[in-house]
Amino acid sequence: MTESSFYQQIYAVVLHIPRGKVTSYGRIASMLGAPGAARQVGYAMSALRYKADDSKYNNIPWQRVINSQGKITIKGSRFNKLQQAELLREDGVEVSEDLKVDLDKYLWGGLSWQEIEKLGES
Repeated sequence: MTESSFYQQIYAVVLHIPRGKVTSYGRIASMLGAPGAARQVGYAMSALRYKADDSKYNNIPWQRVINSQGKITIKGSRFNKLQQAELLREDGVEVSEDLKVDLDKYLWGGLSWQEIEKLGES
Protein backbone atom coordinates (compact mmCIF):
# COMPACT_ATOMS: atom_id res chain seq x y z
CA MET A 1 0.00 0.00 0.00
CA THR A 2 1.37 3.36 -0.95
CA GLU A 3 1.36 6.31 1.44
CA SER A 4 -1.09 8.07 -0.85
CA SER A 5 -3.61 5.19 -0.81
CA PHE A 6 -3.23 4.90 2.97
CA TYR A 7 -3.98 8.62 3.27
CA GLN A 8 -7.09 8.13 1.12
CA GLN A 9 -8.23 5.34 3.46
CA ILE A 10 -7.61 7.61 6.45
CA TYR A 11 -9.64 10.40 4.85
CA ALA A 12 -12.46 7.95 4.07
CA VAL A 13 -12.62 6.93 7.75
CA VAL A 14 -12.49 10.53 8.98
CA LEU A 15 -15.42 11.39 6.70
CA HIS A 16 -17.50 8.92 8.72
CA ILE A 17 -16.89 10.53 12.11
CA PRO A 18 -20.25 12.07 13.01
CA ARG A 19 -20.81 15.59 14.31
CA GLY A 20 -20.48 15.67 18.08
CA LYS A 21 -17.93 12.83 18.16
CA VAL A 22 -14.14 12.51 18.04
CA THR A 23 -11.62 9.75 17.64
CA SER A 24 -7.86 9.40 17.96
CA TYR A 25 -5.06 9.01 15.47
CA GLY A 26 -4.32 5.56 16.89
CA ARG A 27 -7.90 4.37 16.70
CA ILE A 28 -8.07 5.30 13.01
CA ALA A 29 -4.80 3.47 12.37
CA SER A 30 -6.15 0.39 14.18
CA MET A 31 -9.42 0.49 12.21
CA LEU A 32 -7.32 0.36 9.05
CA GLY A 33 -5.32 -2.62 10.27
CA ALA A 34 -2.18 -0.59 10.99
CA PRO A 35 -2.14 -0.18 14.79
CA GLY A 36 1.37 1.27 14.83
CA ALA A 37 0.59 4.00 12.32
CA ALA A 38 -0.94 6.71 14.53
CA ARG A 39 1.77 9.13 13.48
CA GLN A 40 0.95 8.49 9.81
CA VAL A 41 -2.66 9.41 10.53
CA GLY A 42 -1.37 12.65 12.05
CA TYR A 43 0.71 13.29 8.96
CA ALA A 44 -2.36 12.69 6.77
CA MET A 45 -4.35 15.22 8.79
CA SER A 46 -1.52 17.75 8.51
CA ALA A 47 -1.26 17.14 4.76
CA LEU A 48 -4.79 18.48 4.35
CA ARG A 49 -3.43 22.01 4.71
CA TYR A 50 -1.70 21.54 1.34
CA LYS A 51 -4.95 20.41 -0.26
CA ALA A 52 -6.99 23.46 0.79
CA ASP A 53 -7.56 24.46 -2.86
CA ASP A 54 -8.86 21.00 -3.79
CA SER A 55 -12.63 20.77 -3.19
CA LYS A 56 -12.31 16.99 -2.86
CA TYR A 57 -10.67 17.51 0.54
CA ASN A 58 -12.59 20.51 1.90
CA ASN A 59 -15.29 18.48 3.67
CA ILE A 60 -12.98 16.20 5.64
CA PRO A 61 -13.73 16.91 9.32
CA TRP A 62 -10.07 16.88 10.42
CA GLN A 63 -10.98 18.62 13.67
CA ARG A 64 -12.62 15.41 14.94
CA VAL A 65 -9.25 13.64 15.22
CA ILE A 66 -7.39 14.22 18.49
CA ASN A 67 -4.82 12.34 20.54
CA SER A 68 -5.54 9.26 22.64
CA GLN A 69 -5.66 11.30 25.86
CA GLY A 70 -8.42 13.49 24.43
CA LYS A 71 -6.13 16.46 23.88
CA ILE A 72 -5.90 18.71 20.83
CA THR A 73 -2.32 18.49 19.60
CA ILE A 74 -2.35 19.32 15.89
CA LYS A 75 0.08 22.01 14.72
CA GLY A 76 0.28 24.27 11.71
CA SER A 77 -0.92 27.62 10.50
CA ARG A 78 -4.29 26.60 9.06
CA PHE A 79 -4.86 23.84 11.55
CA ASN A 80 -4.02 25.45 14.84
CA LYS A 81 -5.26 24.23 18.21
CA LEU A 82 -7.64 27.11 18.88
CA GLN A 83 -9.26 26.75 15.47
CA GLN A 84 -9.67 23.02 16.07
CA ALA A 85 -11.24 23.67 19.48
CA GLU A 86 -13.67 26.18 17.96
CA LEU A 87 -14.68 23.79 15.16
CA LEU A 88 -15.24 21.02 17.70
CA ARG A 89 -17.41 23.33 19.80
CA GLU A 90 -19.41 24.15 16.66
CA ASP A 91 -19.84 20.37 16.23
CA GLY A 92 -21.31 20.19 19.74
CA VAL A 93 -18.21 18.81 21.46
CA GLU A 94 -17.25 20.38 24.78
CA VAL A 95 -13.59 21.39 24.82
CA SER A 96 -12.00 22.49 28.09
CA GLU A 97 -9.80 25.55 28.47
CA ASP A 98 -6.76 23.26 28.42
CA LEU A 99 -7.98 21.94 25.03
CA LYS A 100 -9.14 18.54 26.27
CA VAL A 101 -12.21 16.52 25.26
CA ASP A 102 -13.98 14.01 27.53
CA LEU A 103 -13.51 10.77 25.60
CA ASP A 104 -16.01 8.94 27.81
CA LYS A 105 -18.66 11.28 26.45
CA TYR A 106 -17.53 12.07 22.89
CA LEU A 107 -15.49 9.11 21.61
CA TRP A 108 -16.81 7.68 18.35
CA GLY A 109 -17.12 3.90 18.29
CA GLY A 110 -15.56 3.64 14.84
CA LEU A 111 -16.33 1.56 11.79
CA SER A 112 -16.89 -2.18 11.73
CA TRP A 113 -14.63 -4.47 9.70
CA GLN A 114 -17.40 -4.79 7.11
CA GLU A 115 -17.59 -1.01 6.76
CA ILE A 116 -13.80 -0.77 6.47
CA GLU A 117 -13.82 -3.42 3.73
CA LYS A 118 -16.45 -1.41 1.81
CA LEU A 119 -14.17 1.65 1.95
CA GLY A 120 -11.59 -0.35 0.00
CA GLU A 121 -14.15 -1.18 -2.67
CA SER A 122 -15.02 2.42 -3.46
